Amino acid sequence: MSRGIRGGPLPGRTGQGLISAAIAVGATRLAYAALNRYPPGEAKTWSLTNHRGEAVTLLEGPAVAAGAIVGALAQAGLRSATRQPAWRAAAAMAVAGVGAAAFGAYDDLAGSGDRRGFIGHLGALRHGEVTTGAVKLGGIGAAGLLSAALAGGQPADLAINAGLVAGGANLLNLFDLRPGRAIKVAVASGTLIAAVGSSAPPLPPAAAAMSLLPEDLGERAMLGDCGANALGAMLGAAAAGMPRPARIALLAGIAGLTAASEKVSFTKVIERTPALRWLDMLGRRPSEPLPKGLIPAQRGDPMTSAGAGTTARSAENTDTPPPEQ
Repeated sequence: MSRGIRGGPLPGRTGQGLISAAIAVGATRLAYAALNRYPPGEAKTWSLTNHRGEAVTLLEGPAVAAGAIVGALAQAGLRSATRQPAWRAAAAMAVAGVGAAAFGAYDDLAGSGDRRGFIGHLGALRHGEVTTGAVKLGGIGAAGLLSAALAGGQPADLAINAGLVAGGANLLNLFDLRPGRAIKVAVASGTLIAAVGSSAPPLPPAAAAMSLLPEDLGERAMLGDCGANALGAMLGAAAAGMPRPARIALLAGIAGLTAASEKVSFTKVIERTPALRWLDMLGRRPSEPLPKGLIPAQRGDPMTSAGAGTTARSAENTDTPPPEQ
């Protein structure tokens, strides 16, 4: 058994995971309080008005991303202290989160929403227009490659793992269309990854997201691209620690759902499936009609090349079908 500086036994893998999760929760709550008190720029930069006429802040996203990244770094540090080679996997998770959060925040604040989906952004590029979604696509792709390189492996593993990071960032953002939905999907996905077996269980991002679930369900705050992209990317990086057959199957599933999202509304599928609808509504506030004459504020791209963004969440708050994904 490994021993610490004072000779005491260091925690095992389960203990390390719980410690890193607790650190993620504390860091997320601290970051959320600090960001609300001292928001970067003006507070209105991070504020939207929902269908109830209530202010909804985008600061949940940066707070969740920061807490998840701190927790992943703590996990990497604990494993490095016990000389476990898996510290690289935890560090790769943090790198994926940093890149996805940064480019997601950029799209949150600078996105226009004029172009949607891979087709829209790629079409814009063909005409010489560089959209914020295209920048995010390239940025998260680069973060995925860097994360995969840090995790290590053969060339095939690098390609698969980079795809999991970028694909995970995209897919989770596609679910960020109703209060709490993306967080519920993130927690379920993290549980599945841990059950299959990973060298870096995704406890930090799952714990960070859960710590602000009440704010999300209460429609006081929202993940936006920053939070959803970061969580999805970190889950993808955590999945890189699974056996190769499981990773290939997961990547195929992500690709299939992403392709389907161009034609099928996930929201409509969920609303037509009783069990999924029950889970989706669990903990949410009752629906209310949109007040006459009120148009929710819009920011960002409802579906950028890396996922569904803030405008989609604005549409979500009306409890009417959002734009097709």
